[in-house]
Amino acid sequence: VKIDNDSVTGWHSSQVSEKLKGQPGTKLQVTVKRPYVTDSIKTFDITRRKIQLPAVPYYGVLKDNIGYIYLTSFTDKAASEVKDALVELKKNPNVKSIVLDLRGNRGGLLEAAVKIVGLFVPKNTEVLRTRGKGLLNEKVYKTTSAPVDTEIPLAVLIDGGSASSSEITAGALQDLDRAVIMGARSYGKGLVQTTRPLPYDGMLKVTIAKYYIPSGRLIQAIDYSHRNPDGSVARIPDSLTNVFTTIHGREVRDGGGITPDVKIDYGEVNRLTYNIVSDNWAFNYATKYAAEHPEIAAAEDFVITDSIFNDFKSFIDPDKFNYDKVCESMLAALKSTAEIEGYMNDSTKAEFAVLEGLLKHNLSHDLDNNREDIEGILAGEIVKRYYYQKGQVIETLKRDVTIDSAEVILNDKARYNAILSPATKKNS
Repeated sequence: VKIDNDSVTGWHSSQVSEKLKGQPGTKLQVTVKRPYVTDSIKTFDITRRKIQLPAVPYYGVLKDNIGYIYLTSFTDKAASEVKDALVELKKNPNVKSIVLDLRGNRGGLLEAAVKIVGLFVPKNTEVLRTRGKGLLNEKVYKTTSAPVDTEIPLAVLIDGGSASSSEITAGALQDLDRAVIMGARSYGKGLVQTTRPLPYDGMLKVTIAKYYIPSGRLIQAIDYSHRNPDGSVARIPDSLTNVFTTIHGREVRDGGGITPDVKIDYGEVNRLTYNIVSDNWAFNYATKYAAEHPEIAAAEDFVITDSIFNDFKSFIDPDKFNYDKVCESMLAALKSTAEIEGYMNDSTKAEFAVLEGLLKHNLSHDLDNNREDIEGILAGEIVKRYYYQKGQVIETLKRDVTIDSAEVILNDKARYNAILSPATKKNS
């Protein structure tokens, strides 16, 4: 509510952030108001320092024999952090394979991607080329250091939030047949930018090149050179993409991100769980829970008990909780169509009345019916209050369908090798 002597009530979060920032070593005083506690107004004296967030907030052993590395960004220290995690995991004799998780990783430094690929492939392996205007504006990036391990089975996880350097890493390892790529299609950013200064402390961001991974394909999904009449741009349709081949002869395509070798169906998010997240019901409950419970079990052992789940149900105010009741809305649309098409007679009305009674929504029932999904959301929010990002990652991995699929493939050497082998006419 205050920073030094300035009230920040009503400020936008970006204004508060700017006010909090300053030179390392300088001091400031922050006054906060905390919900769900008796002594809600607290004042803290803080000394600023330079903050360096880890690129690898968590690594560990999953399923007894899988080394797992979660990489969130491609910073200048990302490659060394991944290397340190990989070396440490390989010291464990039980670790027989590696999972590199790039889901939600929006990228960063191109050079970091080259170094990370270099941990798994021989030295002097080409990872990508960038091409600007003219033949002289081509630059080739190759690995420059000795690898850590070129043989250990490797799975790379991606999704729609994996972009830029994440796609270089996943795409290069796919083109080199060094890893099985799993998850959902990546974002599709195959452009390189640089910045140029402008007067009055301005900065211009300019696209200077496109990048091409080892098979020669460009994964850029949006063609900015061909705009619609209204000026908008669209993704390149799959029908216009081109076929390339990996080092072992597998077919891969350009123009639309990296398509995983193994696609994972994450299912549909229903409106109930969507609103629990978007309207901060889980977030606010976790804040309340943390205020009432000084400690919880370790992140690996924490579970949502019946008591916690029922307490969360009581926390939700039915009058303030809004969500789309799909069955009711679809039934209303069906009734309207029946009336328009002349089917709404007394008999039909009676049948609709019965159906309405059967499909009438009950919030408590809907929460119970979606308990498994809600438990995952709640557990992640609660654990994060005590163990921060590392704890949240540990909690999320407990019910991760992609990790479950990776376990099956990485522990089946024949299937792993078959995925990385070119399809024959017989089995294609």
